[in-house]
Amino acid sequence: MLVYALRRILVAIPTLLALIAITFVLMYAAPGTPFTTEKALPPEIMANLNAKYGLADPLLVQLGRYIWCSACCFDFGPSYFYKDQSVADIIRQGFPVTLTYGVYAFLLASVAGIALGLAAAVRQNTWLDYLAVGVSIGAQVLPNFVMAPILVLIFTVWLGWLPGGGWNGGQWENIVMPVIALATSFMASIARLTRSSMLEVLNANFVRTARAKGLPERTVIFRHALRPALLPIISYLGPTFVAMITGSVVIDVIFSTGGIGMFMVNAAFNRDYPVIMASTVLTGALTILFSLLADIAYAWIDPKIRY
Repeated sequence: MLVYALRRILVAIPTLLALIAITFVLMYAAPGTPFTTEKALPPEIMANLNAKYGLADPLLVQLGRYIWCSACCFDFGPSYFYKDQSVADIIRQGFPVTLTYGVYAFLLASVAGIALGLAAAVRQNTWLDYLAVGVSIGAQVLPNFVMAPILVLIFTVWLGWLPGGGWNGGQWENIVMPVIALATSFMASIARLTRSSMLEVLNANFVRTARAKGLPERTVIFRHALRPALLPIISYLGPTFVAMITGSVVIDVIFSTGGIGMFMVNAAFNRDYPVIMASTVLTGALTILFSLLADIAYAWIDPKIRY
């Protein structure tokens, strides 16, 4: 397993380099520059700005300098849009916020989704199955950009129980609604996947054999059926966690949490090249890391799997 993990990490290096190169080329292929405004700057000022930030050099020179001096050293330089902040400052400011409610949302979606799917599969074609499927479908049709305003309307405007925005150092009152809004649609997908996987495993021969031996139903479900049923769910959870962390733009905008998602959107609108590239490196590294962790968990759950 250690050799497999090291091999995956070595493969990740050229993968990240290719991702950086593609993003770099596409970013510079878009018309305009970071300093393009409604009022055109004088050519002398534009030339000085391009020279200061190295934008006047050939594209390959800029790409090589970025990979060698920025990506390899984890020094992404200053932001073009936030004049008093570096890219590292932006990540240190926004990423812990997004990571905090992203982890809570991931745990809520995983636990609730697996529980709903398990209950629906064990009690197939009963009221519990219909209830779990109905909750899953209802959550699936309410993505975060719909769920978030509904939560604000109910718990802030009508009931006055929770604040409608802000972070306030990560107090629980400020975390509840972002976590629920981010977790609901993912919870529905996990529940549906768990139900279908569990139904398939419950009809397997080894489950029939366990029941034929007279084992209690609880033992059959939790000791024999649940672990193999979790395999496709584990494969889904790795990318899901990354999607929660990097796809939280709506949550940051509606609840004003100050997470990194808003910085990513502003960087794209304002052509803030360093922040765009840092976001790409961060997203790619997280995707590779959690895909590796999902594969390791896959082998730990199913001893028959060997890499």
